Amino acid sequence: MNNILVVDDEKEIRNLLEISLRNEGYNIFKASCGEEALDILEKEEIHLIVLDIMMPRIDGLEVCRRVREKNNIPILMLSAKSEDMDKIQGIMTGADDYVCKPFNQLELIVRVKALLRRAYFLNTKMQVSVDSIRIESMVIDKSKHKVTIDDKEVELTAREFEILYLLATNRGRVFSAEEIFEKVWKERYYQSNNTVMVHMSRLRDKIEHHMEGNKIIHTIWGVGYKIEK
Repeated sequence: MNNILVVDDEKEIRNLLEISLRNEGYNIFKASCGEEALDILEKEEIHLIVLDIMMPRIDGLEVCRRVREKNNIPILMLSAKSEDMDKIQGIMTGADDYVCKPFNQLELIVRVKALLRRAYFLNTKMQVSVDSIRIESMVIDKSKHKVTIDDKEVELTAREFEILYLLATNRGRVFSAEEIFEKVWKERYYQSNNTVMVHMSRLRDKIEHHMEGNKIIHTIWGVGYKIEK
C-alpha cells in the first residue's frame, strides 16, 4: 500500500484529502505545518507528498527544497495561487506537478495516480536494467537511477532524469517541448505550458555546473532540444 503525506495548514483540506485518498486505497499521513511534515518524513516511508505552498513558518517551497536534498519522492504542489510565476517557483524547487485551489477531487486523484504510476514504472524499469550511457564525463546509470559526472553524483528529480534519459537514448534527434512533455509526463501538451522549459533550465544548470560550463543539452531555437551524437 502506498503511503501519502498530506501537508496543509487547513484542517478541512487535510480531512477532505484524507477521505478522498483513503477511498482509493492509500494510507494517509497528515501534517499541519512544514516542521511536522519533515518530522514524518524522517520516521515513515512516504511514496508521495501532497504539499500546500502557503503555510506559516516553513512554507511548502522550503519543505520541497529540503525533501529534494535527500530523495525524489513525487511531490504534488497545492496552492490557492494560480499565477504562472507561482507554478514556476514550485517546479523550480523540485515539485513534479501543481494543482490550484479550489481543486477538483477527481482531477487531484488522477494526478496522484499518474505520479505514483510513473514512479513505480521508473523504479521497476531501473531495477531490471543494467545499462548505462556515457556522454563525455557523464554516466547515466539506469539500474540505479543515478547520474554521475567525473564520479560525482548529480542530484536530479525523477522528471529531470527522465528528460535526460530520453535525450541521451536518442542522441542527435531534436525533441520539441510538446514531445518531451507527452513522453515524460504522459499527458496532453497545451501551448501555454512552460513546464518543460523550467525543468530543462534546472537540468542544464545542474549538468553544466558539474561540467564547468560544458554544454551537453543543446537548444535548437524554434524547434526543441537535443544531445549531440
